Amino acid sequence: MKGIDELKELAERVYHRMIDKTVNDWGMNMESWDWVPGVGVISILAYGRLLGNQEAIEYLQQWTERNKHLSEQVKVINSMAPYAIFPDLYRLSGERWYLDTGVTIGDWMLTEAPRTREGAFEHTVTENAKFSEQVWADTLFMAVLFLARLAKLTGDSKYAKEAEYQLLVHLRLLQDPLTGVLFHGWNCAEENHMSSARWTRANAWVILACPWIAEEIGSLIPVAGEVVERYRQLAAGLRHYQGKDGMWSTVMDQSGFYAETSGSAGIAAGWLAGIRMGWLDDTYKEAVDQTLQGVMERIEPDGTVQGVSGGTPVMPNIPAYEEIPCYPTLYGQGLALILLSLAHAEIG
Repeated sequence: MKGIDELKELAERVYHRMIDKTVNDWGMNMESWDWVPGVGVISILAYGRLLGNQEAIEYLQQWTERNKHLSEQVKVINSMAPYAIFPDLYRLSGERWYLDTGVTIGDWMLTEAPRTREGAFEHTVTENAKFSEQVWADTLFMAVLFLARLAKLTGDSKYAKEAEYQLLVHLRLLQDPLTGVLFHGWNCAEENHMSSARWTRANAWVILACPWIAEEIGSLIPVAGEVVERYRQLAAGLRHYQGKDGMWSTVMDQSGFYAETSGSAGIAAGWLAGIRMGWLDDTYKEAVDQTLQGVMERIEPDGTVQGVSGGTPVMPNIPAYEEIPCYPTLYGQGLALILLSLAHAEIG
């Protein structure tokens, strides 16, 4: 692992790059309500908690005050991500609005959110696009993480049971039995993985979401052994595709494709989360350190995380993933920030 002071200083730069400038571009705009700033605020919460940065927590309270009116404009699975900070903000502030809003949204997810024929949350988005009967790996981080945190806050097992079910159904539909890693998506109507891309960032969302979700719901229901077993298969499969530089190609079994920073950071963060849960042994730490070095080399002096692929739906074919351009984004900043924060906590 890197030095604790180096990790703290770099995490602070990455964090400030997210919040210090108000920008209107899609990738770095914090002042909206969707999955991109959602990953941003989830990562800032992790940073604030793991490094004890009270300023970061206060920022989240201010951010919510500025943007909560936007949450009323649309309810889709991909825009659930910002709600994942509400349980912590309620505990810290005691403001009833966080709890009441969280319960309203959680109940909407249980009773009204569109589902596929298998009962998985259909991946609905704020953009003018339909993905009928499609299951995406992204959903576990963008929506189910919130549901798990709401379960722990309220003590209501109905949210915990739904979170566990979504974990299982997503893993069962997306995991490749031959390699252990995940495909980007599944079409329930056609019963196929569409382009069958083993997209790196999809795997990052899941390898990180699994232990985080299990940690939240574990005090309410016993987490199925199948979740842990599938997580370990995923972790081992990802290790197989890790490059010598510690990174993964944007489609991990396409070694000629560009190395992608956000997915790589998320995978290493997911390994660290698994180690903290006792799901993985310490042999993963060397692989984490390799990724950490690779990610740190892609962070500019001003905290900008480079090498992050843009927003990526399930593409029509595997070569199309290589055509996605790279530019700074809040989710790239965020996954790097989570990795730095977890690494700091590991040695702190």
